[in-house]
Amino acid sequence: MPTVLRDGPYEVYFTSHDRDEPPHVHIDRDRLSAKNWLWPVRVAYNLGFSRHELRSVERLVSKHESQFLRQWHEYFGT
Repeated sequence: MPTVLRDGPYEVYFTSHDRDEPPHVHIDRDRLSAKNWLWPVRVAYNLGFSRHELRSVERLVSKHESQFLRQWHEYFGT
């Protein structure tokens, strides 16, 4: 489960069993979690983030989208 970014309270990571899904990242803070697709950036699921914070998380993912896509392809060899 490689962490690809830590930004403030957020940990952004991939999980190795997600290989067969489209590129995405998981974002955790405390006991909150979300999954965002990377192309295009959009929320796949949300477990506890408020709408306001979820928009902030989405902006964070958008800001680093190209980095995350590159890391995804490097990690999964696609």
